[in-house]
Amino acid sequence: MPIKILVNGAFGRMGQMTVKTINAHPNFELVGQTGREYDLKRAIKDSGAQVVVDFTHPEAVFHSTSIIIETGAHPVIGTTGLTINQIQLFQEKCANLKLGGIIAPNFSLGAVLMMKHAQEIVKYMPHVEIIEMHHDTKADSPSGTALRSAEMLAQTAPANASTKPSHETVPGARGATHHHIPIHAVRLPGFLAHQQIIFGNTGETLTLRHDSIDRECFMPGVCLACEKVLTLNQLVVGLEEILQ
Repeated sequence: MPIKILVNGAFGRMGQMTVKTINAHPNFELVGQTGREYDLKRAIKDSGAQVVVDFTHPEAVFHSTSIIIETGAHPVIGTTGLTINQIQLFQEKCANLKLGGIIAPNFSLGAVLMMKHAQEIVKYMPHVEIIEMHHDTKADSPSGTALRSAEMLAQTAPANASTKPSHETVPGARGATHHHIPIHAVRLPGFLAHQQIIFGNTGETLTLRHDSIDRECFMPGVCLACEKVLTLNQLVVGLEEILQ
């Protein structure tokens, strides 16, 4: 039997791509498309959706994720903007319900591999900064991918690693910091989604760079997530958690 999937945020660019992908997938059945003006709870219940993919807006994602979990559908959340405390709250709810789900800051396989390899590199080159570049209509800064990258780097970085203090002649010149790792966000027309993780060492630098040049690169990860969440009994964060 095909997996019944509803797409929330179906009328945005990522939503439209997801709808097209699900319709073409032999193991999926698209049972619903919802947007801002829809009653999400009713749509999930009426459609019998097993999985709900969410590509909405940072301001709406907490509410929509709450509804998805409340209905008992498996959440596949691609919208960024959830705080650590909000994610922990959802993880507790899913654990109590034994409900599988995923929150993925990035569904691109290349981006996930960049972050996984960065975790190994930072053990030996702990001085690191992140530059992320996105289109000028992206709603949040820094990106969810950059935040997730910093969190993953902090997990394996040496405890004694530190960045020398620098006086900012213009406040914010050194970027924001997350888990003590500087993040610089660029928003310009012409970009889609790009990130560099730059490591510095005496007399050398090493740069990992990922470029998304078409939103289609996110679709294999979305499909994988829609299949895998049915086998989970908890809410995981990051596509890397279901690649193993």
